[in-house]
Amino acid sequence: GQNEYDLLVIGGGSGGLACAKEAAQFGRKVAVLDYVEPSPQGTTWGLGGTCVNVGCIPKKLMHQAALLGTALKDAQHYGWNIAQPVHHTWSVMAQGVQNYVKSLNWGHRVQLQDKKVKYFNMKGSFSDPHTVHGLTKAGKETVVTADNIVIATGGRPRYPTHIAGALEHGITSDDLFWLKESPGKTLPSFILDVSLECAGFLTGIGLDTTVMMRSIPLRGFDQAQMASLVTEHMESYGTKFLKRCFPTKVEKLESNRLQVTWKNTDLGREETDSFDTVMWAVGK
Repeated sequence: GQNEYDLLVIGGGSGGLACAKEAAQFGRKVAVLDYVEPSPQGTTWGLGGTCVNVGCIPKKLMHQAALLGTALKDAQHYGWNIAQPVHHTWSVMAQGVQNYVKSLNWGHRVQLQDKKVKYFNMKGSFSDPHTVHGLTKAGKETVVTADNIVIATGGRPRYPTHIAGALEHGITSDDLFWLKESPGKTLPSFILDVSLECAGFLTGIGLDTTVMMRSIPLRGFDQAQMASLVTEHMESYGTKFLKRCFPTKVEKLESNRLQVTWKNTDLGREETDSFDTVMWAVGK
C-alpha cells in the first residue's frame, strides 16, 4: 500500500526540473517522467523542455549568428580587412547549436542523478490519483506510484488545420531549430513574438524572409511604442511583411517548393508566391 515515490513530476522542462530538484533537496524521494512526442514533421529532442531545446537557447544562439554577420559587414568601416560579401553556412551553425543543446540535455540528466532523482524517459498516463503508467518509445510499460504528482507538461505549437496543406507541408519553431539544412526562402505566418524572433535571425543570416500578418503586429503589445517600432526596424533590415493577409492553402510543387495562396483583404483578391519553407506561429 506504500507508494514508491514521495513526488512524481510529469514533464522535464524548466518548471518540472526545478520542482523535482527542489523537492529532492528536502530529502524527498523524487522521480521525473519526461517524453517528447515527435512533431508532425518527426522532430524530437532531449531532456530540458521547450526553452533548452526549441526555444530560448537555440533562438539566442541563432540571433548571435545573425548579429555576428552584421558586425562583419560593419567591420570594414572600422579598419578590418574582411572580404565582401560575407556568406553564411546554415549546416555549420545548426550543428554547433544542436551540439550545445545536446550538452545541456546531458547536463540535466547528470543533475538529476546527482540529486538522486530518478529519470524515466516515458510518456505517462494516469491510472488513478497516485498511479501513472509510463510507456517507452519501444513500447515497454512501467508503473510508477507516488504520494504527490505534479503535471508540468508545458505546451506545443498549434497548426492552423483549417488551412489546406498546413499540416502536411508546414513546420513550426519545434522543427526550425533542428533543421540540418537551410530553410531557404521562408514564410513565417501569423505575427506573434515567435514569428518575429525567427524572422529576425533568418533575415540576419541572409535568407529571404517574409512575415504574413492578418491584422496588427504583436497583438496585446503596445502598438505605438513597441509593435510598430519593431516591425519598422525589421523592415529597414530587409524583412518583408505581407500586411492584412491570411493564408488559405499550401501546395507542394514538382520542384518541391511550396506554393502559398493567401487573401489580401486590403485589395480584396487572392495572391500566391512560392517558398522553400512555411513556418506556422499561431500560438500554443
